[in-house]
Amino acid sequence: MERLVLATGNPYKVAEMAPVLRQYGVEPLAQSTFFDGEVEEDGLSFVENALKKARFASAKSGLPALADDSGLEVASLGGLPGIISARYASQGSHKPTEAENVRQLLDDLDGRDFSERKARYSCAVVYVSHECDPMPVIGIGHWYGEILKSPRTGQGIGYDDVMWIPALVKTVSELPLDEKIRLSHRTQAIHSVMTQLETNAFYD
Repeated sequence: MERLVLATGNPYKVAEMAPVLRQYGVEPLAQSTFFDGEVEEDGLSFVENALKKARFASAKSGLPALADDSGLEVASLGGLPGIISARYASQGSHKPTEAENVRQLLDDLDGRDFSERKARYSCAVVYVSHECDPMPVIGIGHWYGEILKSPRTGQGIGYDDVMWIPALVKTVSELPLDEKIRLSHRTQAIHSVMTQLETNAFYD
């Protein structure tokens, strides 16, 4: 079984990504097994941030690495929050809570009807076979919806409680966990990467 390190310190992401990777015969290892700390996410795109994290994790672990970067994009806000989704409500050195980020988003969309609330979750997943891999494998996933005018349950992760999926008549936070994982932008991006790896025989 191929071993790789998951370049994230977020236990929720590990729990979401690991079962998907095991479908491909991959043994995912948490980066905490090898090192502590996070690389600075200072790229201008999801792909740049994911690539930086993957190279860092591979260098620290000596193993192939897989990393993701993701966020919410709202069309009428020019793609914001985008790569600053986790710190959208940031002011100075203050690190905002998820609830503060959601409130900032709702304030920015105040007065707009649903035609201006179209949004998508976007994710870039990057695989590197080693730290200096000149041909990283990149997968992109999107999950489309609309932003509600107020949270539904108050229990969602990130923006899940205001991200409405019309086809499912639910917010992301109202979906069972297994269904959320199956449909998510992150899972889509992982499938893209793993399909490319299998097709191009990057590993046995």
